[in-house]
Amino acid sequence: MNSAFQKILKFGWPYRAYAFLNIFFNSLYALFSALSFIALIPMLDVLFGKSQAQYKPPSYEGVFNFPEYIKGHFNYLIASRIDENPENTLLLVIGLVLSLFLLKNISNYFALFFITYLRNGIVRDLRTSIYHKIINLPISYFSKQKKGDLMATITSDVSELQVSFLSLLELLVREPLTILFSMLAMLFFSVKLTLFALLFIPISGLIISFIGKKLKNQSAKIQKEQGDFLSLLDETVNGQKIIKIFTAGDYFKSKFKAATTRFYTFSNQLLHRASLAGPTSEFLGITAIGVLLWFGGSMVLIEKSISGTSFIVYMGLAYNILTPAKSISKASYSIQKGNAAAERILTILNAPDYLEDSPSAQPLQSFSKSIIFDQVSFSYGKKQVLKQLSFEIKKGQLVALVGPSGSGKTSITHLLNRFYEPDRGLITIDGIPLHNIKKKSLYEKISLVSQESILFNDTVYANLILGNPKADRKQIEAAVHAANATDFIHQLPEGYETIIGEGGNKLSGGQKQRLTIARALVKNPELLILDEATAALDTQSEQQIQQALEELMKNRTSLVIAHRLSTVQHADLILVVKEGQISDSGTHQLLIKNNKDYKSWVYMQQMD
Repeated sequence: MNSAFQKILKFGWPYRAYAFLNIFFNSLYALFSALSFIALIPMLDVLFGKSQAQYKPPSYEGVFNFPEYIKGHFNYLIASRIDENPENTLLLVIGLVLSLFLLKNISNYFALFFITYLRNGIVRDLRTSIYHKIINLPISYFSKQKKGDLMATITSDVSELQVSFLSLLELLVREPLTILFSMLAMLFFSVKLTLFALLFIPISGLIISFIGKKLKNQSAKIQKEQGDFLSLLDETVNGQKIIKIFTAGDYFKSKFKAATTRFYTFSNQLLHRASLAGPTSEFLGITAIGVLLWFGGSMVLIEKSISGTSFIVYMGLAYNILTPAKSISKASYSIQKGNAAAERILTILNAPDYLEDSPSAQPLQSFSKSIIFDQVSFSYGKKQVLKQLSFEIKKGQLVALVGPSGSGKTSITHLLNRFYEPDRGLITIDGIPLHNIKKKSLYEKISLVSQESILFNDTVYANLILGNPKADRKQIEAAVHAANATDFIHQLPEGYETIIGEGGNKLSGGQKQRLTIARALVKNPELLILDEATAALDTQSEQQIQQALEELMKNRTSLVIAHRLSTVQHADLILVVKEGQISDSGTHQLLIKNNKDYKSWVYMQQMD
């Protein structure tokens, strides 16, 4: 069994009781399946006169005579009754056969009943584990992954494993036991004929294995293509405005058609290969039956070493092996596909989190002194964006980062939020290195308001309490009032209980931004990071947001990125960032006097 699939098996451990119950009832199913055929033998022998009726119970003569003892005992039970009341005896034997078939199907139902809990439990736990892993993975992981691939893994790959777990139990328990019990029953009739039948099983297995070799690779190709067109679908939904305004609909239609055509081609190849399993195993089985008819027929007609009625039931048992053999071949295909799915799932579950808290990490109790960047350098891949950057943010200060686009301002906030690790240098809070602070305690002290208003498809209320679930109504209403958001929230159809849509798409840009500011106020952070919080707004909205931001920044440490310098002219310290370095620093008035770049930016914005 593939090692990836073995690792996934650990998710079945909490549901092992259901697995054992499934195995138990599958064992009963296999047993009753064989017994239902054996029960026909004595009756057929007596009815067709192929064996002499036995009116005395047989004596037990040891293990090697056990098959004859069982047949003799059935013969005795039927023969002792059939002369007195043939109709009732016939009904009794038919009732016995029907009872065995009933017990077989009841066992089958309970086997499927208990495996349902196993399969669905594994699916639930796998999806939960993948989702938790996605929540915990560093931001850098998602810059390298397609969203569609993640969606395909957590949906179709996990569903594929659900089917594979059922196939695994069939492969390991039910079908092999059905074959085993049928084979044991066949040995009762003829060891020679059964050994002859066993010659064909390895040959069939080799042929089926040869057909299924490439199934795993084919399945991997399908999942990759599915991830591609899911990513394209996500881009299409999110980029509708651009697609329409740039009349790019035909381009995206052809791109999506190409992706689905590749998926179509690979799916056909996979299913054609998988479809060979059933017909191949059935034809091989029927071929074996044909050979057995020839070999066994000669034993009945020429050697007379086995009775005709025994041979009829023997052939029924031989045919009873065909269905489980066919199921095993199908299950092996399913497990091959499951192996490929398991490897993709483990790629996510085993993805390294290089920002995971170290064993020596300690919680940040409070922020009381300063944040220091000491000779910090940072690169995205091979592109260096920060070079030996050093500065200090003291408790209670409003520090602004200004500079041209691409100078590294946002990267500074990403490092402070510990979305990434610096290549060199050290960031400390109150003297504690950032990598020695537990991330959860760090995030409890920080709040972020970015240019993009990130909201969730939930109620206004649920979005507001995201960072502080224990906030009471008074705190929430005070934060909403300070963010100038009271009026528009009250005008919504259900007020605070209004669902605002995916990404807050039922709100205007200004309303969304005021809601994110209110959310930051509800959290009441010790350190506030504002990343171009007003850049995407019109003048009127900007004025309203600016008032809310001033309220938000009162009595707290703030790090602000702003292109519009009017928003940071009252900052305690302004850092001019140029090509990944601090080229100058000071107050607004000082920089106007001493820094030509800063002075020209102010002048250009005043002209605007």
